[in-house]
Amino acid sequence: MKRKPHASEIDLYVIGKVKELREKANMRQIDLSHHLGLADSFVSNVESESQRHKYNIRHLNDLARIFGCSPKDFLPDGPI
Repeated sequence: MKRKPHASEIDLYVIGKVKELREKANMRQIDLSHHLGLADSFVSNVESESQRHKYNIRHLNDLARIFGCSPKDFLPDGPI
């Protein structure tokens, strides 16, 4: 995974975990954006290296509901 100059290691970890679950569920970026009730391009922007969009705590809670997991599942076991 390429490092985004504006994203911290923890941001990249969370983005990667969400993308992994999204792809495992065969869900398109736009579909996940719709499930989150956000703009069509939101997930695409988060996953793009040229954009500054990131997930916040509310997003993680909504994502956990969508994927049937805990919000903790998007975070590493220890500090990065």
